Amino acid sequence: MADGKAKFSVVGVAGRRLRVGQWHAGKVLAHSADPLAEGAHRPLVLLNGIGMNMEMLQPVASLLDDRLVLSFDAPGIGGSPDPIFPYTMQQMALTLAALLDRLDLPVVDVLGISWGGALAQQFAFQHRARTGRLVLAATAPGGLTMVPGNPGMVATMLDPMEYSVERTLRRNLAALYNGGGSERVSLNAAKAPTPLGWSYQLAAFAGWSSLPFLPLLDLPVLVMADEDDQLIPPTNAQVLHGAIPRSRLEMFKGGGHLFMLGRPTPFVEHLRAFLDQPDAA
Repeated sequence: MADGKAKFSVVGVAGRRLRVGQWHAGKVLAHSADPLAEGAHRPLVLLNGIGMNMEMLQPVASLLDDRLVLSFDAPGIGGSPDPIFPYTMQQMALTLAALLDRLDLPVVDVLGISWGGALAQQFAFQHRARTGRLVLAATAPGGLTMVPGNPGMVATMLDPMEYSVERTLRRNLAALYNGGGSERVSLNAAKAPTPLGWSYQLAAFAGWSSLPFLPLLDLPVLVMADEDDQLIPPTNAQVLHGAIPRSRLEMFKGGGHLFMLGRPTPFVEHLRAFLDQPDAA
């Protein structure tokens, strides 16, 4: 029986070096004409929140033991080296597509959490043919067009030294990710991002918006949010749901911003029920 731990490697792709993680790597039929035939499941790409290294995804990824789960550390986050130049969401969507090419994964489902939800929206828009189903959790339609969260949390995020120094990292992550939640999220796996990694990741979101293309996302979409999220208020989920034609909305309560990590079992139950629905003919 698999132990649910990820296998990590560093991959050079699209001019970047990224630390890539794969859970349950034996659960993929990369060359199947119908990846959902005979109980198989499409690989799931899990895109993480700002400053979060992949190890923090373990509570969710380990439960999805019936499919390949793939993730990566953003440039300057976790084990990925600093980016040489600033990047945009559009560029990171191209990088993800190149990574899928490298791994021979033509079509995937995508789950984006917080900052990763922005990248998930952009990837689904740029690469519709490669996106099976899309899940957006605790995220927003962009830094320019979102309903803002707790002013104190947002102000702290603007100082990269608050998150790239070990002595302040866990204190700030506790406020950022546990804020509003009654379940505490373990931060033992957190690794401090570099100041450059944090700054570039924040800048990529701050100057981006998905509102112009949300009505064009012609695929099944599940929007998930928590009523007590203080960083990205749930009104943002309502905006996403209202703008995406084939979307459905699932609301949680009491979990805060990272409700999926504080309560991974019910989160994965909802996630799996959506991902495993038959695709329309």
